[in-house]
Amino acid sequence: MAAGTPEPWSRQRLGCALAAIAVVMVMLLVGVAIWVARALTSGDESMQASRPTASEVHGQQERDRVAAEPMLQVDPVDARQGTPAAAPAPTMRIPSPTKVGAAEVPTGFPQSPEGAVGQLAAIAQVVTEGMSIPHAAAVHDEWAMPGAGSAADWQLTENVRVFLESAQLSGQEAGSSVTVMADPVAAQIKGHDGDTWVLACVLFDVKAVVAQEARTGWGHCERMQWHDGAWKIAPGQRPAPAPSTWPGSQKAIEAGWRTWVEPEKS
Repeated sequence: MAAGTPEPWSRQRLGCALAAIAVVMVMLLVGVAIWVARALTSGDESMQASRPTASEVHGQQERDRVAAEPMLQVDPVDARQGTPAAAPAPTMRIPSPTKVGAAEVPTGFPQSPEGAVGQLAAIAQVVTEGMSIPHAAAVHDEWAMPGAGSAADWQLTENVRVFLESAQLSGQEAGSSVTVMADPVAAQIKGHDGDTWVLACVLFDVKAVVAQEARTGWGHCERMQWHDGAWKIAPGQRPAPAPSTWPGSQKAIEAGWRTWVEPEKS
């Protein structure tokens, strides 16, 4: 495991980090993610019934180490602006989905690290653009494996709650008066265990319009595991926060982000 565990980001710190770019504080959603360490849980009774082998224990410890390893620390202002990169960033070609799956999430990504990145982006994009707590819960129920925590504790659900509260919107969803767009613009693979487990990270260019438009970069990471023929959110403690940087900036390159490239048209 990593030597140190990052301290949780408080709600107050998150608000201070993003208030400067928000109209009526609407963009509290898309700054530095709230990082809350939580214990590994398991809802799979068949897994609890047998003792893991030494090899399995070592594999899980290595996955935990990769997830907990801190990423580049950035300032809140780095999500809103930045010096343009002096040279083009490395690229990562992400496969396209082939169908729409449960809870309206695009899927059909291949069993590869890049496929895991694509699936994570599709999950996060649907939840972020929908801005609905019930739909976020439905997405989590369909796309999280047993032991991956509850929908209420999910970082993306928390993002939706913070957005609705900060924008002073009543109810559990934003409604037609609010427009949110979350476009994946960069990615990185923090680590992987063969082609069945990936620590995938995606950088989004997020735009939200309530009274006026606000824009920022937002990084998000999840443990992803190949399960029942698709990439799902895997069990384990929440990964260390991804660096939220302005897309195309020098800081984004320093943080390890690779420009998102669509597959070539045939």
